[in-house]
Amino acid sequence: MEPRIYAASRLTEGNKLFPAKIILEDNGVTFKVPSFFSGQETTIPYSRVSSVNVNTPFIGYSDIIIETTGEGSIQVHGFTADEVKEMKQLILEKINAL
Repeated sequence: MEPRIYAASRLTEGNKLFPAKIILEDNGVTFKVPSFFSGQETTIPYSRVSSVNVNTPFIGYSDIIIETTGEGSIQVHGFTADEVKEMKQLILEKINAL
């Protein structure tokens, strides 16, 4: 599978200059938060993902929350409802394939 890259909207809080990205790859989910001088990148193997939750309000941008076993969680805001639903489906397919 080619990596699927989802970038948060620049119109949302915290994503004005450097939007957060979620990258779905063969080996896991990568969360990137770029910045001027440094950045944060976290990769979670699919085997460590315990649940995927989405928050899709009636108006506004949606959140995706990826819970892990022993590594905390990742919550990213600023995606469309269709994007978070697609990410959830792809992650769950990868988990079920293990």
